[in-house]
Amino acid sequence: MKTLAVLGGMSWESTLVYYRLLNQGVARRFGGLHSAPLLLHSVDFAGIEALQRAGDWAEAGRRLGAAAHRLKLAGAEGLLIATNTMHLVADQVREASGLPLLHIGDATGAALRAQGHATVGLLGTRFTMEQDFLRCHLQQHHGITTLTPEPAERDTVHRVIYEELCRGVVTDASRAAYLRIIERLAGRGCTAVALACTEIGLLLPEGTPAALPLFDTTALHAAAAVDWMLNDRP
Repeated sequence: MKTLAVLGGMSWESTLVYYRLLNQGVARRFGGLHSAPLLLHSVDFAGIEALQRAGDWAEAGRRLGAAAHRLKLAGAEGLLIATNTMHLVADQVREASGLPLLHIGDATGAALRAQGHATVGLLGTRFTMEQDFLRCHLQQHHGITTLTPEPAERDTVHRVIYEELCRGVVTDASRAAYLRIIERLAGRGCTAVALACTEIGLLLPEGTPAALPLFDTTALHAAAAVDWMLNDRP
């Protein structure tokens, strides 16, 4: 197995999910007491979140890149950024680390295309929904068009992520609000929804009834990482 570097803590709630999924994936494939060979750097999210609000993505990328490079020196052979939003600086982090990057957009795009989806809703932080780093990646590399909620709905999606999910708070009211937003995306022509924030799966776990099929980027990313560790897939 290859050793995977994981940049986490953004937030630690979703990093817990990644850690569980990566180890469960290896255990399913090998059985027994096998688990995933990982090197984890978990940041203090308060500092990263402040840089996000300030729009200082260059400094955020520098910090993550430096952490990833230290993981390479410790023996990592590939890199996973355990958050959608910070893929905004994915190129900077990859270059600083010197490691091959397992991009969350590739895991998501491949799964969507495999099931025939070409127009999908995109739920995530305001940065993910309103900037083009993930939308363009999905379009350019996988031929997928993304639609985002209306402005007031984007406010709701973003607020729930930072004020609730990142703090481990899951409420029925927020779940109902997200499901209403998904229903409206269905009315606009989407055939599926990418849950493009690693915490949203806490609110809408697998099996949640919704107007559209839900593609959890966290689960897809972790599954692709297990394939890479075990089968040397790109």
